[in-house]
Amino acid sequence: MINKDFNSIIELINTFSSEEECIEHLEQVRWNWRIVSPFDVLSKVYVCKNHKYRCKNSWKYFNVRTWTMFDNTKIPLQKWFMAIWLITSHKKGISSMQLSRDLDITQKTAWFILQRIRKCFWISDDWMLDWKVEIDETYVWWKNKNRHTDKKVLNSQGRSNKDKTPVVWMIERGWKLIANTVKDTQAKTLTKEVIRNIKSTASLYTDEWLWYNTVKKMYKHAMVNHWSWEYGRWDAYTNTIEGFWSLLKRGILGIYHFTSKKHLQKYVDEFVFRYNSRDLSEVERFNVLLSQCDNRLSYKQLING
Repeated sequence: MINKDFNSIIELINTFSSEEECIEHLEQVRWNWRIVSPFDVLSKVYVCKNHKYRCKNSWKYFNVRTWTMFDNTKIPLQKWFMAIWLITSHKKGISSMQLSRDLDITQKTAWFILQRIRKCFWISDDWMLDWKVEIDETYVWWKNKNRHTDKKVLNSQGRSNKDKTPVVWMIERGWKLIANTVKDTQAKTLTKEVIRNIKSTASLYTDEWLWYNTVKKMYKHAMVNHWSWEYGRWDAYTNTIEGFWSLLKRGILGIYHFTSKKHLQKYVDEFVFRYNSRDLSEVERFNVLLSQCDNRLSYKQLING
């Protein structure tokens, strides 16, 4: 039972005032006092000094940071905990520049910390949406008219993805959201996303985009025609998903200002995680992220893709 409670950054600092307290809390959240070897989950584990352990089958030493986002880093866990608290509690996120000032670290280190945290905002592969599901696709972009003359992109209007990244959003009303970046918004691409993430028993609600003619043969389907200024008809509307899109747009344009196509999915995952954990308290959301921290990202992987 995790009994630590903190409702502000000051209380978090007081609660985890030493590295020892951070390690003990991470062990409790990740292992629940049942230590598991990252090298062999079935192996017996020997307890050594200073929160170190040894796997019997592989004879390798490890600790609670091994193969997690905290692995191979010299940043104290207290600063990591502060970064996790800030990114999960700020509704529109926090920039690497602001985090570098808050934690007294370089901007490069702050960005790497944030990207490692975003890597852990994963969604289980066995999640599938059902019941009433709204679907919409949109583009994350920066307007051509706001670019410098030598950075303008020709023929990038409409649904061209030369300078835009399409994202497909699927939300089950009252429950969960799934969002993925895709290479284009053609019927073949988007239909694969729908089949992979939505059960066949679901009812779909979409706008008038033509590719939905494909999925309506496989699902119950209702549509609203935004071109005719129609935004709701009984249960047929996409207002829920558009409300989330407006939140992400404000976060990216107002906080991060720019994200590349290469890293956009991580930023999308960040906003999806906060939305899907909206009913949790700040402490519960903090502990949920710690519990799924075993998703390590090296700097080489981050840079090289």
